[in-house]
Amino acid sequence: MTDTVAVTGGNGQIGRAVLDHLSGVGYRTVNLSRGSREESHADAYLRTDTLEMGEVYGSLAKSDADAVVHLGMIPTPESGPGYRTFESNAMSTYHVLEAASGLGIDTVALASSLSAVGGGFEPDPIAVDEFPVDESQRPTPSTSYGLGKQTLEILADGFARRSDGPRTITSLRFPWVVDDEMARETFVEPDRRLAALRDSEHFRTQRNTLFAYAHVSDVVSLVEATVTASFDGHERVWVSAPDTVTETPTRELLAEVYPDAELRDGFPDSEYASLVDTAKATSLFDWQPQRRWRDEG
Repeated sequence: MTDTVAVTGGNGQIGRAVLDHLSGVGYRTVNLSRGSREESHADAYLRTDTLEMGEVYGSLAKSDADAVVHLGMIPTPESGPGYRTFESNAMSTYHVLEAASGLGIDTVALASSLSAVGGGFEPDPIAVDEFPVDESQRPTPSTSYGLGKQTLEILADGFARRSDGPRTITSLRFPWVVDDEMARETFVEPDRRLAALRDSEHFRTQRNTLFAYAHVSDVVSLVEATVTASFDGHERVWVSAPDTVTETPTRELLAEVYPDAELRDGFPDSEYASLVDTAKATSLFDWQPQRRWRDEG
């Protein structure tokens, strides 16, 4: 039974929401973060640099955690040199998984990203053969951020093979995560038609993130499901809202932006269907995204 959840990076946007949600549904929570405390939801706070193995091991031992949600990584590649970004994603994950193994913590959830397969911040267009994208999508990252996320997932594969490793490891491939205010300012108020988006400086990023997003309320409900999961091994899982960020119908969007990609059998018929398949999250965790920005107007 999971009673205590340690959350690295609990000072961040997603971390604060996860701590608030988990505390609200009855878990004892511990925030492991490097800086000063910036939230009031966790039951305990332990100042922890996840790039220091000793600090990670000591804080997880002191927290007496049954599960770990590892969110404490650099969220974007623009904030520092590439080697630091890679180190943040890869080495911090190694430390968390190693400490969890040594302490007998059986459940770990990791913040992966669409960047793990070559999306997000890549300079070139993401290579997609079939839509909707699922966990079989081939990885083609080249940046320090994307390579770090891919390495994070490979590390999880390895620890899942160890006899002393965590029993259940989930890599959550997050898209852009928004709250109510961000959704209103970004989606509801501006012109979200493809023609308008093409003139935006963010069009390349949106193309490479498959026009995907997720509402933070859906994200935290999935995180809750991962800390009580009991499958054996490591699973990669896509996270996405059920629709895209555009006002252009999905099939028109595919024809204009990804003309060479094939459509899988059973591609959703809904007008604004997401380009990301979250069926695996439904199968493993009985989770389905509920929030669509276009319902908020």
